[in-house]
Amino acid sequence: MKRILLCLAIGLTPLLAHAGCEDNFQKWTSQLHPGRTLDTEHAACKVWPANEALTIAALPLPQKNNNDDEGTDDLEVLVADTASGTVIAHQFQKSAISYDAVRFSGLTIDTARYQLTPQNRAFGVRVSHEGSSRVNPFGQTALSLYVVDGQSLRTVVDRLIVEDSGGEWDGNCAGDFSNTTRTLDLGPAGKEGYAVLKGKELSSQTTNVVRGGDCKYDINKSSKRTGFTLEYKNGKYGVPKGMQYTD
Repeated sequence: MKRILLCLAIGLTPLLAHAGCEDNFQKWTSQLHPGRTLDTEHAACKVWPANEALTIAALPLPQKNNNDDEGTDDLEVLVADTASGTVIAHQFQKSAISYDAVRFSGLTIDTARYQLTPQNRAFGVRVSHEGSSRVNPFGQTALSLYVVDGQSLRTVVDRLIVEDSGGEWDGNCAGDFSNTTRTLDLGPAGKEGYAVLKGKELSSQTTNVVRGGDCKYDINKSSKRTGFTLEYKNGKYGVPKGMQYTD
């Protein structure tokens, strides 16, 4: 029986160590930005599946004079020791997030397999915004990728728009809608040893109409698939302007 309990305890140890990374939010904020207020509602953290000894976090820090309708947040992105919460590397981004009619809706940690070189595996932070108009819906998510560089984090992909949706309708049925999604896959190693990023883009246009008193969805729907490539140069991957989020 003792042996069984010991085995169970050993098996549960990683789960206990990984539980509640949110408990470190205030510790990290006080350590890196004494006196600053953390937007705990939108802060995010996640144990890194590629190396569970590390935890990734993204902490939005509202600037002074923000209100419910508009404002600007600074952003702290960090990697910490999972067991102790000690910060290993971090990057502070001034005025990284802004909102007005388009509100800041959330942060997500992206731990997909971004193995850029044999030694460098990146992780992502996704920043999402949503429009406030019901009849003119809008949503956009931008992805940034980071690698650990000593005690700092280095941005290698800067705010690539991976989700972009919008439309105009009557609030009941009739209207036009658009949606674009982008994904990244790893290609062969480039000249500087970093993998080329092979992107896939899917865009669609949809029209809804009322016929015979019924709402008909996906009328005249069109979709288009295209590819794009991001190549590493001078320390980062170049993101075309039309694919990059701007305030």
